[in-house]
Amino acid sequence: MTATLPGTQAPAARAEPGARLRAAGRRHGPVLALFGALKLAGFCSFMYLLSSAGDYRTKHPRFGGGAHPWDVLATWDGWWYQQIALHGYDPRLVPVPGATGLITLEGNSAAFFPLYPALMRLTSAVTGLGSYGAGLVVSVAASFAAALGIYAVAERLGGRRAGFAAAGLWAVWPGSGVEWAVYSDSLYVALAAWACHALMTRRWLGAGILTFTAGLNRPTAAALIAALAVAALLALRRREDSALHPLLALALAPLGLIGYLLWVGDRMGDLGGYFKLQSGAWAHSFDYGKQTFDVLTSVPIGRFDYLFAFPFADVISVCVILLAIALLPLLLRLRPPAVLVVYTVLTLALVLGSQQIVANISRYLLPCFPLFLPLALGMRRLSLPVQCTLLGIAALASGSYAGYALFELGVP
Repeated sequence: MTATLPGTQAPAARAEPGARLRAAGRRHGPVLALFGALKLAGFCSFMYLLSSAGDYRTKHPRFGGGAHPWDVLATWDGWWYQQIALHGYDPRLVPVPGATGLITLEGNSAAFFPLYPALMRLTSAVTGLGSYGAGLVVSVAASFAAALGIYAVAERLGGRRAGFAAAGLWAVWPGSGVEWAVYSDSLYVALAAWACHALMTRRWLGAGILTFTAGLNRPTAAALIAALAVAALLALRRREDSALHPLLALALAPLGLIGYLLWVGDRMGDLGGYFKLQSGAWAHSFDYGKQTFDVLTSVPIGRFDYLFAFPFADVISVCVILLAIALLPLLLRLRPPAVLVVYTVLTLALVLGSQQIVANISRYLLPCFPLFLPLALGMRRLSLPVQCTLLGIAALASGSYAGYALFELGVP
């Protein structure tokens, strides 16, 4: 038996970090490779369509245009995120002079949550990239983290092959064009997926921190907060864990969302300022599904006379809404953990119950990754080459329905 000198480390212990890294590579490398290949195929298809059409040259650089096809990835919301990263916030409620319609307030940066632009600014400082490049780095990195989180959730419920399928489906979902753009969606899904996984594995402090952080990124984190609350209450009722850990997570989870809303309200001199800004500047408000119902009954008969109509993109959004509604009972039939049910149902309710630009719905439903579980469990019966072939075809097609339709024929 070989002795280990004081102050030295046994060879097995020294090798342990490297062994862990290699094991992680073998376990997660194929998932990352699959996701990256699908995203790259869709991205190249999208850029080819933009270049062929050439219509990005005729649009304002802030509203879907630019000198190069890839410039559109930092337009619309991406423009606002860059302004925040560069100049910070200026929360105000400024009336539009003589306004008589739904848009009564001037838009400003306070409508966009702070986590993503803060990471853009940090990345820019560390790498020397501009706001556009830094935003893409954050989004692409977050998209891989999100794919791994979705894989982890699906693998826990249906095995490794179901995890592959779920990560692949998220790569080609109709709203997936924003996953590699200057948008906060990939970051939010990464936080939400890993928060759900932490709750499923009863890692309460991690779940609380991730949910708190998600609340600094998007307002729909309210659904994630509610899901954590239900999971915590169920754990307390069943006495599965020490009461302290679920209660700490429950106390921490809402602070990010509530803190930002209160800060904006304080700066505006109106505690409801954030919601007034969303309604008055972007006509985005909770209407209990009135507009969604109007769109669902208008688009099938060729009517596009509702608010903010973008015909081709809206047809895709209607198909996505119907698909999500059809997948929900299939998800419930699987009897997944309560956290996934509450999170998915409330996210759907928040998205479909709001008045908004309908073309956005396909990306607003990106966080509903548990809806992929029924499809992923069905696809696990297929061989891996067949899975990859089907997902590859969908990835190439996503250049049109998840990229071009969203950025150039609608408003992402």
